[in-house]
Amino acid sequence: MKKFSAIREAKESAPKGDKVSSKKVGKVSVAVYKGKGGFTAYIDGDKLDTYRSQKEAEAMSTEFAKEV
Repeated sequence: MKKFSAIREAKESAPKGDKVSSKKVGKVSVAVYKGKGGFTAYIDGDKLDTYRSQKEAEAMSTEFAKEV
């Protein structure tokens, strides 16, 4: 049986698209990438969601990172 850590390492490591912004909120790193579907927010390398605008992606990822 596969362990969660093995599955996580096997997934795609680098996000697709151009890096638009990145910052640290506490000890958590937040990055926003622009792809053809919109702006995708990543928290510590894990995909959060895809948004229509850069401002919305930055706001939601920062809010989520503060809760973690």
